[in-house]
Amino acid sequence: MAAHCTAGLRHDAVGQETLLNLLLRNYLAYNLYDQAEKFRSKAQKADTWRVPGQYCRYLYYLGTIRAIQLEYTEAKEVLQQASRKAPTCAHGFRVACNKWLILVRLLLGEVPERVEFSAPGMRTPLAPYFELTCAVRSGDLAQFRVVSEKFAAAFRADRTTNLITRLQYNVIRTGLRRINLAYSRISLKDVAEKLALPSAVDAEYICAKAIRDGGIDAVLDHAGGFLATRELTDLYSTNEPQAAFHERIAFCLNLHNEAVKAMRFEPDAHKRALAAANGGKEQMSVEEIARAIEEEEEDDM
Repeated sequence: MAAHCTAGLRHDAVGQETLLNLLLRNYLAYNLYDQAEKFRSKAQKADTWRVPGQYCRYLYYLGTIRAIQLEYTEAKEVLQQASRKAPTCAHGFRVACNKWLILVRLLLGEVPERVEFSAPGMRTPLAPYFELTCAVRSGDLAQFRVVSEKFAAAFRADRTTNLITRLQYNVIRTGLRRINLAYSRISLKDVAEKLALPSAVDAEYICAKAIRDGGIDAVLDHAGGFLATRELTDLYSTNEPQAAFHERIAFCLNLHNEAVKAMRFEPDAHKRALAAANGGKEQMSVEEIARAIEEEEEDDM
């Protein structure tokens, strides 16, 4: 911390960036996410990073902090930036970014494509997360538990156990959405059997929460003990197309802003150009004065 303050007093931008990432890594190693966020928000940072590699590391640490703090949308954005800006030779860093990015996308309700897991050099390290994605996509809670126990050691080594624990509700919600699409009316006891839940009471609580969160469009009948699906409405009559279009526009604008910020200019380049322009004007004025003196001498003669 003292070295970081000293680098700030000496205007050592490279030293500040390096020490900031080292301190963030130390906080995250001890699971001190709140302290890491407080330090990151108050630390002095330049608008433009001098070392691209340090900026990638900073984005990765920021993405992990946001994921733990349940801010999945921002975590997805910064992790995607870190993965794209990382050099090709940084294979381990790109693998770590993709692991966190896959879990964040699953928590947001998205399902990564199979191509992302079969990229060069990604098939073996992302194999546990591929099986986890398949379990989440199918909505099979039993398969999800089997995968979680099978690769528990790998998930602990990647420090992603916390996010995987949160995925359990997403698995249940996906399975419940499939049931909602397949059945117009189904008893809560059958819902509990299909989702591998302990009892129909647990199924009723989960269905109620899914309806409240907007995960499924259905009606819960407590007296009759069943779940009834509402009639499907036209998707284009809702605000979902507008929200999707807005998300794409925001992504393009953010990408443009990041590209502008990434452009590097030489320090004091504008001052040298201004000095050269002023020097040319002064030189022209001197020449004009000399020419005027010569014309006056010719007139006198």
